[in-house]
Amino acid sequence: MGHGRVASGRRGGGLWVMLVALLVLVAGCADFPDDGQRAWTDQVENSGELGGPPSVQQPPPPGSPGGGRSQPPQSSAPQQPAGCVDPDPQVVATCLGPVSAIAVLPDATSALVAERATGRVLRVQRGTAPQVVATVSVDAAAGGLAGLVLSPSYAEDELVYALAATGTDLRVVRISAGEPPKPVLTGIPRGPGGALGVDPATGALLVATGGPSTDPSSLAGKVLRIDTLGRPVAGNPGGTAVYASGLNSPQGMCTGADGTTWVTDRAPGRDVLHRVTPGTLPAPAWTWPDRPGVAGCTATAGVLAIALTGTKSLFALRPGENGTFTGDPQTLLPDAYGRLFATAPGPDGLLWLGTVNKDGGAGAAPKPNDDRVVRIQPPTGGGASRA
Repeated sequence: MGHGRVASGRRGGGLWVMLVALLVLVAGCADFPDDGQRAWTDQVENSGELGGPPSVQQPPPPGSPGGGRSQPPQSSAPQQPAGCVDPDPQVVATCLGPVSAIAVLPDATSALVAERATGRVLRVQRGTAPQVVATVSVDAAAGGLAGLVLSPSYAEDELVYALAATGTDLRVVRISAGEPPKPVLTGIPRGPGGALGVDPATGALLVATGGPSTDPSSLAGKVLRIDTLGRPVAGNPGGTAVYASGLNSPQGMCTGADGTTWVTDRAPGRDVLHRVTPGTLPAPAWTWPDRPGVAGCTATAGVLAIALTGTKSLFALRPGENGTFTGDPQTLLPDAYGRLFATAPGPDGLLWLGTVNKDGGAGAAPKPNDDRVVRIQPPTGGGASRA
């Protein structure tokens, strides 16, 4: 019996050796092109100052130089703009006049932009030449084309509203395709600055006018609240078009999802941010004693983003309750695109910016492809409370 067990063990051992040899032979003939480590590199799209998600760099195919082995990322100097062509994937349009306002269209990939000095309203989209939609008669020396918003019912009427400084006054005009701009509200005294917004809760147009003016009946230095026909909205103090007063040189206006409206203002000796409330505006919610050149603003995703022309950057605050702010402010895009002015949110959550590098302002250094419209990922909300 013992001898029989030994013989059976030897036959099993021979079969095992043959099986191992066969597996080695098959493995030697196999090819696994997906084997090996994959290198991670930054994704080109949305890879600007605010960053973007990474993407996988696939290894080269077998048989090519280095095939089957992971390759280190290739480094190269950033491409430079050539004429009106900009290799930056975040740049939507180039070679524009100074951009004073942007209204992003519902498709989220195109927008209407206002050129301050020319009064032109252009439709821009990456990879497509800008198209002139309308031209508003403006006095560039008095402020030119200062604001641009879509109609509160744009999906039905496709109307656009603009704020324009003319040779005689500051006025709100309505733009309809194929027709000359039509006045909606005229006779506003010309003053420094000016901005246009929409109150999503009421569908009212919000008009920030320059002053200052201590005359409560004057439309200068005020926030006006009117309907799309230029009439005062019910609930305005005193029953007039005036909703709030106390502005000097407003530059931007925006309303957040919570209904809070903000306006940036260049006041004597400082730049300020106001939370708009009926009547006389309260003390500023934020001040900049160094006067960095506040401009357009956008309130979205828990962040209030303010363009700064003087410091060529984007300033981010995180609103809290009752006009307060939480966390620490951030300065973004320092000198990435030059003097930022116009800001607007896209329906997909991206942030659109317009530059004014050709306006001759302090620190202006136009590049061959200025002025530009840029689309970026916005800063995110959150953050610890301030001490």
